[in-house]
Amino acid sequence: MTGRPKTASLYKKVGIASAIMMTSVLLSRFIGLLREAVIAYSGGAQAEVDAYQLAFVLPEFLNHLVATGFLSVTFIPIFNQYLVNDNEEEGWKSFSIIFITFGSLLLGFILILLIWTEPLVGLVAPGLKDMEVKALAVRMTRIVLPGQFFFFAGGLFMAVQFSKERFFIPALAPLIYNTGIIIGGLALGPWIGMEGFSWGALIGALAGNFILQWFGASRSGMKFTLNLDLSHPDLRRYLLLTAPLMLGLSMTFSTEFLFRFFGSYLPKGTIASLNYGIRIMLVLVGLFGQAIGSASFPFMSRLAAEGRMHEMNRLLNQTIRYLALVIPFSALLIVLRYEVVYILFERGKFDAAATDLTSSLLPFLLVGAFAFSAQTVVVRGYYAMKETLFPSLFGTAAVLLSIPFFVAGMNLWGARGVALGVSLSALFQAIILYILWNRRSSNLEGKRVFRRIGEMIFLSILLGTILEVFKRTALFWFGHQGLIGALLTGVICSCLFLILLYLAGKIFRIEEISGLLNKLIRKS
Repeated sequence: MTGRPKTASLYKKVGIASAIMMTSVLLSRFIGLLREAVIAYSGGAQAEVDAYQLAFVLPEFLNHLVATGFLSVTFIPIFNQYLVNDNEEEGWKSFSIIFITFGSLLLGFILILLIWTEPLVGLVAPGLKDMEVKALAVRMTRIVLPGQFFFFAGGLFMAVQFSKERFFIPALAPLIYNTGIIIGGLALGPWIGMEGFSWGALIGALAGNFILQWFGASRSGMKFTLNLDLSHPDLRRYLLLTAPLMLGLSMTFSTEFLFRFFGSYLPKGTIASLNYGIRIMLVLVGLFGQAIGSASFPFMSRLAAEGRMHEMNRLLNQTIRYLALVIPFSALLIVLRYEVVYILFERGKFDAAATDLTSSLLPFLLVGAFAFSAQTVVVRGYYAMKETLFPSLFGTAAVLLSIPFFVAGMNLWGARGVALGVSLSALFQAIILYILWNRRSSNLEGKRVFRRIGEMIFLSILLGTILEVFKRTALFWFGHQGLIGALLTGVICSCLFLILLYLAGKIFRIEEISGLLNKLIRKS
């Protein structure tokens, strides 16, 4: 009798945490789109924006090398074990040792990359032949690089807050970071062009990921000591968890690297257009996958630490079924591909040609939106079990196997082929990783999850076809009315989509659809 209230309380906490993180990610993604709109206005889809995008390749490589993006999923299981055993003091000692050891290592790497920036930029963008664009990419890379220390420190500060089930202050980090980029670009852009956005990124990382998260961790009881005990067992444990992530190729990192790498061989502005399309796609990924994944992981970690695998599988399956809602929303964005890009970006230096190119890439990227969302959740199941080697090896193998598809796609279809390569790589990783998880964890509900995904795909194709025909016939006139026409087309199609989606949920008894829309209706 005590199991149900405990489980009900757990799901309630996951729901509250998911709501906080979903709100944060939604706001962050919209601010991120505003950031991209400001960048598009200032630089369009031109060579300077390509240089700005290339400036983040080495910082992201460094971020990946020290597994900054994985700090929550590698440190939370270690820290949670101390909380479960009522030994928090030792947890803070472990925190301090890991912070000092890896923070020092990171600062050394930053110094090395600052010295060797120029030849390394040539290595990661071999197709870039314009020396002025390359020199600009080198300057902006050196501006952005120091910010990786702030991301590392902030990642640890956020991890301890997540372990204490505190989500509000960590949720503010991406909002402040993106706001910093926008302010930097607007304030400094008139004098130094795209470099202003780079300075904004550095300031945003300092404010949102370091200073604010230090404050949040302090409120959570953080006890930091200058302790460099290289023999501490948690340092070895953390290294064993993190090393595979350092050496492996994650889906997020490989996506950010590969579209820029192959884009450097294509005409100027291709990297910029691919980036704009990816940011639109990541709004869906962030709203569903990132938010729910970040919120549910501390609870999955706690269930794993307590040996409650059945409940952990149940939570994972339920999360993926709700994530399948990304599929019909992706279909809506595919139908409204031109209108979305036009409304968001076509102003300033972002002209009609840039709109046409970006909107033509968007459908190929949106095909993989659900895979990106689901993978962020499935891989956390492995991390909650303190298993990082297998998903890292699998991810690396999947990325390497996908490179021929990128090459073939680029040669056959240019930028569209690169965009399709991004989606195919994500789909392959998400599907196989979940199948292997089901076998390893004796998850008996996997077939039902796949059946629900299949239903969502069929429904999405049907809804997308209806909306596309409706847009081309009933709303044809709006296509010639500029911004007002694009807005009206978007609003009318979206309303029709929600009505049809709600009816489909009722008729076919798809509880994820009716449940979500009922909640939205009640809140409105």
